[in-house]
Amino acid sequence: MAQHLRFGLLATALAFSLSACGGGDGPPPAPVAPLPATAFSLQVLHVADMDSGGDLVTNAKGLSALVQRFRADLPNTVFLSSGDNYIPGPFFNASDDASLNPELGISGAGRGDIEILNLMGLQASAVGNHDLDLGTNFFASLINRSTSGGNTWRGAQFPYLSSNLTFTSDSNLASLANAANDGAEASTLNNKLARYSVITVNGERIGVVGASTPTLPSITSVGNIGVAPSGANVGNIDALVAEIQPSVTALTSQGINKVVLLAHMQQLQVEQQLATRLRGVDLIIAGGSNTGLYDANDRVRPGDTNGGVYPLSYTSPNSEPVLVVNVDADYKYLGRIVLPFDAQGRVITGRLDTALNGAWATDTDGLTRAGLTLADAMPGVVAITNKIQAVITAKDGALFGAASVYLEGDRVLVRNQETNLGNLTAEANLAYAQTLDGSTTLSLKNGGGIRSSLGSVDAPAGSTTGVKGITKANPSVNKQAGDISQLDIEFALRFNNGLSVLSVTPAELKTLLEHGVSDWLVNSTQGKFPQVAGLRFSFDPSQPAGSRVRTIVVDDPDGTGPLSGPEVVYAQGAFTPEVAARNYRLVTLGFLADGGDSYPFATLSAANRVNLAAGSGNVFTTPGGEQNAFSSHMAARYPRSTPYGVADTAAAADTRIQNLSLRADSLPQAN
Repeated sequence: MAQHLRFGLLATALAFSLSACGGGDGPPPAPVAPLPATAFSLQVLHVADMDSGGDLVTNAKGLSALVQRFRADLPNTVFLSSGDNYIPGPFFNASDDASLNPELGISGAGRGDIEILNLMGLQASAVGNHDLDLGTNFFASLINRSTSGGNTWRGAQFPYLSSNLTFTSDSNLASLANAANDGAEASTLNNKLARYSVITVNGERIGVVGASTPTLPSITSVGNIGVAPSGANVGNIDALVAEIQPSVTALTSQGINKVVLLAHMQQLQVEQQLATRLRGVDLIIAGGSNTGLYDANDRVRPGDTNGGVYPLSYTSPNSEPVLVVNVDADYKYLGRIVLPFDAQGRVITGRLDTALNGAWATDTDGLTRAGLTLADAMPGVVAITNKIQAVITAKDGALFGAASVYLEGDRVLVRNQETNLGNLTAEANLAYAQTLDGSTTLSLKNGGGIRSSLGSVDAPAGSTTGVKGITKANPSVNKQAGDISQLDIEFALRFNNGLSVLSVTPAELKTLLEHGVSDWLVNSTQGKFPQVAGLRFSFDPSQPAGSRVRTIVVDDPDGTGPLSGPEVVYAQGAFTPEVAARNYRLVTLGFLADGGDSYPFATLSAANRVNLAAGSGNVFTTPGGEQNAFSSHMAARYPRSTPYGVADTAAAADTRIQNLSLRADSLPQAN
């Protein structure tokens, strides 16, 4: 910061000297105004999206060490999350083990995730979509304090915030969301919900507002929460601004001139658009997109992608600076930005210090940069994560088949193109359904249901580029490299949706596929993009939504084996006359059959739906659950002696899902 000031003063002095001496052929350069003085400096630490797998145990320890160090270095600190503080999966489920009772008071799935944030001193969080994955009753049970047998689960020691959600319309959450919560000190809102709150730092009041993606109803379980703007649409930015702005204005009208927005919008472009439309916001902490932003001093961990500059800088309608920050998921990074404010509460962007700011990696190299090691982790976080690790380790020794290639489950890829893991899990669902209904011929699932890859990413010595490979060995549990374990499967298919079989006509099949590709854009992250088995199709993203699918081929029309097919269903803009009366049996996820990701299954003419998983609360061994279908398929078809070996291909080489903006259509056009 001092360097900026010295440069400004030097430039001003030089300009004055040249003017006084009459030097130069033209008019003297305009003086460079010195930067305003810093009236208040605020350190904001932030995380998001602890929900995609990876080594959460080690990462959480490293993050706790960084939080503790940076807070000690700069006491004027707030620590915030932009949502998705957990997700159903191995780490989440491990907290249900009774061994964690001493740390949690009362063990329970997800409670370890919340208590880790409690111990690190999180002060507020936005509501993310995965925070609601198991419904509003479960969400309430994690937030709220509870007592049993003399023991107490203390719940979230911070408020969840969202200005565009109405919690009082949901019976499970109404008691946590009293209107008086809005604008209260965050420290008084343990176990509560609110639209916005205040955090007082060294006498300075900081406004914190939450906001959640309007697509929540189609991507998670919102119960009776009111979501605005309605229609699950993030395209109408002005309508979203109209929902958030009143909360910001309620703070600024009290004289609060430092406001942070926790925005869980799923796509960074949305937070970027909000930055130029909202008035009175200084910092937007994005969430849900897993986009890593980095400055020149930051280290990008092997296998991660640099998604842009930290921070992104914009100008509000009031001509004031607005910064947007984000870090990648899974406790892999702690975001840190030290905000120098002038006397009017505006960020002095010229005084931002890249030596302090950015994404601080939580691995060994990242901790070394901060002068730390894992030995500096908070003891409480270590105790919880070590016990979670013990529970998880047992699952890494339960083995189900093997793969000799990396199984691609990267978020951007499975939501944009065919991948080998997408193919394999769709095939597994089809194989299971056929054991109960031999006429099942098709399988369709959403790419958003695949949460991580099966494999490992390593960086060769001297390189920062990750190399994708097979799963790592774990000799302690007799796991060989390439083996697929229960732990691997639970990471990749952590929602463990139940499967459903139903009937579709050729026209209805095309409608479903059209829906899946209706929002396709390069590197988009729409979870509804389909992964399929038993069929192949091509689509042209240059065409209008609803008219993008160009060819559909069903490989085994009657379920009796490949000798009965393939069969062209749709080609050259028309359905094949021979298949007009067909009714194909299709296996899909119960989530989609219920309307998840806005799939139009409810419009089917004669669905004849059969749910293959009994009841709810699927676990790994539940018949008809996706994890059980995948593990059974791998064990039967791909043991160690004959591992799965189909390597993933670039989109231009995909044959099951052919994107005609990248390749020519190679599917047959007639029977």
